[in-house]
Amino acid sequence: MWIVGLILLAVIALALFELRLRKPDQLVLRESRGEIRLHTGLFYPRHFSLAIPAATHQIELTVESTSRGAIAVRVRLAVTLAASREHIAGLVRAGGWQADAIAKAAQAFETVIQGAVAAYTEPRPVEQLSGEALAAHLQDRLGREAARFGLEIVALSVQTIEPADPAIAEALRQRESARILEETEQLQQQARVSAARARVEAEEQIALAEHQLELKKLELKRQQLEQESALAERRTEDELKRSRMRLAFEKEEMALLKSNPELLLLTPQAARLAEASQTLKNARTIVSIGSSDAELGYTLSRIFERFLDLMEGSKKQIADQGGGE
Repeated sequence: MWIVGLILLAVIALALFELRLRKPDQLVLRESRGEIRLHTGLFYPRHFSLAIPAATHQIELTVESTSRGAIAVRVRLAVTLAASREHIAGLVRAGGWQADAIAKAAQAFETVIQGAVAAYTEPRPVEQLSGEALAAHLQDRLGREAARFGLEIVALSVQTIEPADPAIAEALRQRESARILEETEQLQQQARVSAARARVEAEEQIALAEHQLELKKLELKRQQLEQESALAERRTEDELKRSRMRLAFEKEEMALLKSNPELLLLTPQAARLAEASQTLKNARTIVSIGSSDAELGYTLSRIFERFLDLMEGSKKQIADQGGGE
């Protein structure tokens, strides 16, 4: 029994000596049948496996290159790399079976970065070099090349890209400054033109609105005048209608008096004449009747004369009766 106990103790001691707990920020590599694979278990044997950090690795490098015309340019880059889980074998080939395999693979990858930068700058003139265009070029080309080194690009940025000669760099800065100033002036002129055009359009709209308002006022005034004219015409027609009615009535009255002269005694004018003849003994009443109809005027005058004769006769009879008494 004690032999079994010793064997168990030896196995436990060996396990404690050999086995290690895999940390979350580690990649554990092991070889199986000639292939490099990732170990996903919780424990791993330290002498038969390789644990490398899974954290990213950042490199900053300055690349000296040339543009068209053999003008020297200087490019500063910052690249963040990490181990590619799909290409672990390429990482071991580039960085070796070591814990710092990512750093060694990244150091080897720098030559590819320099070649990609040169491939972008050499065929282009220096004034056409752009950091954004270079970053897009590197992302496309280095993304494919990084897999051969067992790496993947997490981030890539072009910090600066400028001529190595300070005089050329200053000339480019002045040229860019002049271009910006020119574009700014053009934008300002366009803004002024747009403001003037907007002001003219606004004034045209205001003038058009005022013109339309005047037309509406004239139309309303015309309608008002038409209404006033129609009202005056209606009033005149009503007045003419009343005049015609009054004239027709007078004609009917004259015709009635002509056919019945005794009705003159019932008229208010005859009553006032009779009253005046009674109060004034020597008064003479002159009745002037103007009419377009001469025959009608003559008849009326004869009727009034007869009426006055009757009135004088009645006065004499009354006076004789008073003297006899």
